Amino acid sequence: MALRKPNYGFISLVQLWIIIFFDCTVHGQVRYSIPEEMGKGSVIGNVAADLGIDIKRLKSGRARVVTRDNTRYVDLVTDKGTLVVNDRIDRELLCKQTSPCSFNLDIIIENPIQLIDVLIEITDVNDHAPTFPKDEISETATQGARFLLDSAYDPDVGVNTIQSYSLRPTDNFVLKQETRPDGNKYIEMMLQSPVDREKQEELSLILTATDGGHPQRSGVMKINIKVLDVNDNPPVFNQKLYRASVPENSSKGTVVAKVSATDADKGANGEVRYNIRKTGDTISGVFQIKETSGEIFVTGTIDFERIKKIELSIEARDPGGFSDSCVVVIEVVDVNDNIPVITLTSFTNPIPENASPGTTIAIINVKDIDSGQNGQVNCAVTAKSPFVIKSSIRNYFTLQIDEQLNRETQSEYNITITATDEGSPSLSSNKTLHVRVSDVNDNPPVFEKQAYTAFVVENNSPGSSIFAVRATDADCCQNARVSYVLEDSDVNGVPASSFVSLNSETGIIYAVRSFDYEQLRGFQISVRAHDGGSPPLSGNATVHIVIQDQNDNAPQVLYPVQTGGSLVAEMVPRSADVGYLVTKVVAVDVDSGQNAWLSYKLLKTTERGLFDVGLQNGEIRTVRQVSDKDPVKQKLTVVVEDNGHPSRSATVNVNVVVADSFPEVLSEFSDFTHDVDYNDNLTFYLVLALAVVSFLFISSLLTIISVKIYRWRKSRIYYQSSLPVIPYYPPHYADAGGTGTLQHVYNYEVCMTTDSRKSDCKIVRPCSQSVLVMDPSLNEKHGQNERHHISHSNAVPLIDADKIHTLKKRLPKPCLCCAALQ
Repeated sequence: MALRKPNYGFISLVQLWIIIFFDCTVHGQVRYSIPEEMGKGSVIGNVAADLGIDIKRLKSGRARVVTRDNTRYVDLVTDKGTLVVNDRIDRELLCKQTSPCSFNLDIIIENPIQLIDVLIEITDVNDHAPTFPKDEISETATQGARFLLDSAYDPDVGVNTIQSYSLRPTDNFVLKQETRPDGNKYIEMMLQSPVDREKQEELSLILTATDGGHPQRSGVMKINIKVLDVNDNPPVFNQKLYRASVPENSSKGTVVAKVSATDADKGANGEVRYNIRKTGDTISGVFQIKETSGEIFVTGTIDFERIKKIELSIEARDPGGFSDSCVVVIEVVDVNDNIPVITLTSFTNPIPENASPGTTIAIINVKDIDSGQNGQVNCAVTAKSPFVIKSSIRNYFTLQIDEQLNRETQSEYNITITATDEGSPSLSSNKTLHVRVSDVNDNPPVFEKQAYTAFVVENNSPGSSIFAVRATDADCCQNARVSYVLEDSDVNGVPASSFVSLNSETGIIYAVRSFDYEQLRGFQISVRAHDGGSPPLSGNATVHIVIQDQNDNAPQVLYPVQTGGSLVAEMVPRSADVGYLVTKVVAVDVDSGQNAWLSYKLLKTTERGLFDVGLQNGEIRTVRQVSDKDPVKQKLTVVVEDNGHPSRSATVNVNVVVADSFPEVLSEFSDFTHDVDYNDNLTFYLVLALAVVSFLFISSLLTIISVKIYRWRKSRIYYQSSLPVIPYYPPHYADAGGTGTLQHVYNYEVCMTTDSRKSDCKIVRPCSQSVLVMDPSLNEKHGQNERHHISHSNAVPLIDADKIHTLKKRLPKPCLCCAALQ
């Protein structure tokens, strides 16, 4: 008999999941050999010592023994790490005639999971004596007659089984041991001398079977020979061969066949009894026969898959000891009691997503050990899946792709294959395949936006990050690995790579240089994203980089002009009303936005409370009436601040003369010159210039009397004309058409001496406000006197420098009074 297959049905579901799915399981294997019939508690071996496992590990891991057939022959002592016998082990019961005999068990240790496979081999012990089946020998015999004896049965194996037979006494019978062609031995008892009932009515023989074990064991059968009247007619079967059929799994008591034998003798010698001769282990206990009737009926379980045909040797024996035999062949009829078994022969996993429909991904073998229609199997797959199963050859099926796959839509499938036989009722089984779809580079990188806008503040540090672009690829693994490249482009004729750089891995854009908002307001670059596929795919995005202004420029004062070689003073009459416009401080800031919003503050004055400056427009006005106590010379310091953070500022000094007449101005002029840090040579030239001016003033008075009428007419013509007025432009001043920091447009007109409204040469009240320019170096710089009195006038459009130069040529020459002042 073959060793029993381990039964895994008794392992708990949790343990089975642990064994199958935990990758951290550590496998160990150990083998022991023990004799059968060891007492309970006997030590088999020390597992902990043999595998080097700590005893504490056995306790903490709750080590336990798991058997595969639910028999607990062996147990584990966790305190000592030893395997001990838990139940009687009978080798003959466990393995029958199979040698060697062994069984497996598992030791499971938790946290972490550890599985130890233990193989225990059972060695045979001579614990059985040979036995003979119950049989009878005919009491009637003739010289030379042979009587077949049944062999003794010894469940031991090897040398422990039967080795020899002996018969005693040997007066009438001798024992013959023969060997059949198939190698099996049998024994016969031959009559060597006739018996005589009148001399001896009963003979007693002892047949002894001896095995080769140590100690040696033997079995004894007593053969009683009774001398009777002659019985010369043995039983005879009607047929030597009987045929019958029986469905598998037939219930006990089912009659399979009936045999019949007749005996020509009369009386007791003619009574026939039937019995089944020795059968193999495979059909032992399956059938029995009624002694008197010869009916064969079922007493055990019939399995078509285990045996399909059974041959029974039936013996008919009369009371005289004569016998006859026949053979009954029983055909087992199949019943649909086995489900189809699905075996995966070939499996391709994963599958590329561009695999064409019709591609085979798996070959499946389906077997049903039933026969006929019961063994015919059909297969089907889960509905609504892109796979189909087709029959290939006998018992083989192919699983194929039925539709185009797309990993980005679904990357995994659980395909359930159902195999159903054609029996009645039909049986079925399922097997689930986990199919993964591998990626193919069929998706280009896609940016989150097609156009980005990045802001960077000017004066940034070179190498600082500006912005980060990100592209995603619906593919996976290497095909989804995105790298970034800066496209070749020009920014104002300069390569874009000289402005920014791009990290190919992260997509971060870095500034290569420091940006200046006043020179570059912004630019555009193009970024390309490549994936890691073969061939690679790519996508584009545009990044607009906007440079933001920073308050890095201080305000510039355009007026009044601060020069080291000239002295400019604003005249304020003592009769000026409150709010009298003294002058206007004009400043610009090349920054933009709130960084260019300018405010004006009066930082320092000679006389407190007399002047104030407009916070937004920079206009210097009087805040009270001028008194006689106020000094003629006034020096104002104005601070111009922008609105940046932090703010920047510039200061300008404004000189103001409080006087009603020009001589009064001249008397204070020398004091003004001391405030300016000039050297002694400059003072000398200033005195010389005053003398020259005085001379010219007297000459102008004489000349003006002679040409008064002529000049008067010329001035009237000019006064009534519509010629544009020449504005005053400080150095480097550029008007932006009202878009700069000035809230109003200011220009200036020239007051000619030919018409002073009330006087031929009145200097104190030129138009609305007077500006006195005193610069001794003007004659050397310009070569001629071109200074005029300048005053404010509203709503006159500005003109450029070329027009100014043309208008200057068309204007009449200044009067002598103005020339004298210059």
